[in-house]
Amino acid sequence: MIRIDDRLYDEAYFSARSAELAAEIGLGAQDTGRYAVCFSETVDWLALFFAIRKAGASVLPIHPGTPYPAARKLAIGAGCDRLFYNSLTAEVLEPSDLLSAEGTLLQMSSGTTGAPKCVARNWTEIDAEIESYVATFREPEDMTPVVACPTTHSYGLICGILVALKRGQTPVIVNTANPKYLLKVLREIERPLLYSSPAILHTLARLTPAGEQIHATMTSGTLLPDPWFADIRAKSRFMFQQYGCSESGCIAINLDVTSAGDMGFVLPHLIAATGNTAEDAGEIVVSNGDGAPIHTRDLGYRRADGMLVFVSRLDDMINVSGLNVYPKDVEDAVMAMPAVTDAVAFRKADRFAGERVALLFSAEAPVAPQAVREWCSRHLASHQLPMEILQIDAVPRQANGKISRRDVAARHLAGEFNKPIAGAAS
Repeated sequence: MIRIDDRLYDEAYFSARSAELAAEIGLGAQDTGRYAVCFSETVDWLALFFAIRKAGASVLPIHPGTPYPAARKLAIGAGCDRLFYNSLTAEVLEPSDLLSAEGTLLQMSSGTTGAPKCVARNWTEIDAEIESYVATFREPEDMTPVVACPTTHSYGLICGILVALKRGQTPVIVNTANPKYLLKVLREIERPLLYSSPAILHTLARLTPAGEQIHATMTSGTLLPDPWFADIRAKSRFMFQQYGCSESGCIAINLDVTSAGDMGFVLPHLIAATGNTAEDAGEIVVSNGDGAPIHTRDLGYRRADGMLVFVSRLDDMINVSGLNVYPKDVEDAVMAMPAVTDAVAFRKADRFAGERVALLFSAEAPVAPQAVREWCSRHLASHQLPMEILQIDAVPRQANGKISRRDVAARHLAGEFNKPIAGAAS
């Protein structure tokens, strides 16, 4: 069974509805089609997803808020031959040389370090991920998963819904980002496990009254700023974290998060290679033992106890005169400053040092850049100090809380953030 907002759909409903949809769109056994699906109604999307998966075909889930031109572009980029856009009448697209006899789940990478690319994972890989996830992550067996994130993304679809169904649980899908409604839903469930984005979790933590806790939270997708982590940890009875990438799915799970950078223990169906200490940090490279190694472009290391620790995106690291600066170190220092609400550090070319740190931040009131500079000088090494500091209305985060520093740097170079905030001039 699956609950979507306030309505419960049993297995018989999805079985019958999926069969109807399969017949209506002409899905056959061992179908080799490559279908893009963008439906505004979650129940319709899931019914068609189950039908496509059962037929062994390939599917590209597209977020329901995607406009038609963008959805069509994604479908073509993923090599899909048909697009279902809020209709069971498919738009036939140009045939693609990407078609294969093996059904796959198609996902677009986040694009935080460049243009998004299409990643295809076959159903056998996904089944192995689910089996490993369920066997390893036993703590939620008596909890009810609450999925408050897109079911068109592997985090919500695989870890939130398919894992719950594998466990025989009834996942609760919440289709609104309204934090007050989400808190109401959580209070109505005896032992909820909330799957959501870091941004939503942080908002809920701030709205949850003192003395009250959410039973369990799962965070994924981006490294939490230390102030956000402290807020969420304090308002969660149990706090879990999972780490993964589009190419491999979930890589590691932390069963008791005590530090934002501790990603967890690698799932047994995967092999991860990286550094052994913080000083010896290296790229996290993952393999399932059969396929080619997956280079995550993430810098990390594994402690002696097996904990996988995330340090930074390799693409985000700033090289100041040969010294490495990790943006999170700068951001955490700035966000510890009273009144500062968010921050993003990124690289800026420098004729003398090669690269320097630039900083955008938001605050509850105007804050002079010189005040931030003085604060940083007391909490950071000289090579970590931002050379340029700008206060803006809101730090440009994606819906899942991620920041594309590449995009921020490009927008900054184009002068998008140059409008000063009254009272914040140095």
